[in-house]
Amino acid sequence: SPVKNSTLALGYYLSTTLTTLAVSLVATLAGLAYIAICGWYMSVGDICLLLLDVFLVSAFGTALSSVINFFLSSQGQISAVGSIVSSGYGFICGAYMPISQFGGWLRNTVAFLPGTYGTALLRNHALNGVLREMNSLGFPPESIAGIRDTVDCNIYCFGANVPQGVMYAVLALSVVALVGVYILLNVLKERKNAK
Repeated sequence: SPVKNSTLALGYYLSTTLTTLAVSLVATLAGLAYIAICGWYMSVGDICLLLLDVFLVSAFGTALSSVINFFLSSQGQISAVGSIVSSGYGFICGAYMPISQFGGWLRNTVAFLPGTYGTALLRNHALNGVLREMNSLGFPPESIAGIRDTVDCNIYCFGANVPQGVMYAVLALSVVALVGVYILLNVLKERKNAK
């Protein structure tokens, strides 16, 4: 290729992110269509934040897989490792089972994983409308707070509730850091091959 490996790596990352984002947005729109049929409680703000969450989670997942796949040499390895990592990471970041169901030490440990915050942000913005409606119907605030805790809208790190702004910051900085690591790995590989 007539371009540097770092440029090529960034191009691969961006194209993979766009492809992942396209699939994720189609799935999100299908889910929103289903919600519209069943009963709509989401505001325009909720939808915009949900779409931002989908973008950030897609960018994070692509960056993480790019770094992991850098060390693999065949499509078979990438498929096998990708399946294992996505299943394992999905479980521990609360995508498949609420973190509130984990033991205390595991809850505190997964609070250091950026994917945990992506999951929490998605749940927050998907459920905000329903929780607002429950509040307007007179559900006790304690019940609504309990639901938010149970389904991981609220993430606690050593007993402190993590604000959504911090969740966004952790997720966005993780994307930047992982993309930086991916580009650096490609630059180092290019230098090694040039020798």
